Amino acid sequence: MPTTSVQLYSVRDELADGLESAVARLAEIGFAHVEPYAFHLDTEEYRRVFAATGVTAPSGHAPVIDAQAPEEIFDAAAELGVATVIDPLVPAERWQTADQVAGLAERVNRLAELAAERGLEFGYHNHAWELSTRIGDRHALEVFVEHLEPRVVLEVDTYWAGVGGADAAALLRAFGDRVRLIHVKDGTLDGDVTRQRPAGEGEVDVRAVLEAAPGAIRVVEFDAYAGDVFDGIARSLAWLGENDR
Repeated sequence: MPTTSVQLYSVRDELADGLESAVARLAEIGFAHVEPYAFHLDTEEYRRVFAATGVTAPSGHAPVIDAQAPEEIFDAAAELGVATVIDPLVPAERWQTADQVAGLAERVNRLAELAAERGLEFGYHNHAWELSTRIGDRHALEVFVEHLEPRVVLEVDTYWAGVGGADAAALLRAFGDRVRLIHVKDGTLDGDVTRQRPAGEGEVDVRAVLEAAPGAIRVVEFDAYAGDVFDGIARSLAWLGENDR
């Protein structure tokens, strides 16, 4: 099975009981990798917990694009062994015009160069609005990608791509090897996150998504979950183990 990870945002409420206990439970479920968020704010604690639990973080989320000192985030990533730093969100109002999108891409290109100086990759993670917003006859995300330097990577959130009206599998094929990671989540495609489900139990064609990005790290994520989120995560991992070959 390809490399799997889990976004720690999924268990953000459980982190109130301690980072180590939450990560240890994910390790017990079967994850050797996690994807932390805002790791630069508590780098020493993440370092300690990763050493204690034996997990690693191939990727991590941080708000780099609007950071006053992005080099500090990249330095934290390098300390933790986070090879790929992903900015998780630029608000919808900044994806409305071709000039805005080109400007974002220019900023991302510069940041990717800064990351490369530290041996890291940098990229972006979409929500729905980068797909639902059209610039001409294309998704805004497609226009954005056309302006990116080759070193910039993508983490495609396949659930949000579908909610935004895109064919997620076709999008992955079009973006090709630039897609280093995908967020694997399922649910109804109306965008109601309270109805998200373990992989294979919702309206997302998860099999087609996996087939379209065979080399990408699979990052399990829930924005919300009506039941025990650790159970939902475990069910997603089990489904991937049976269906992602």
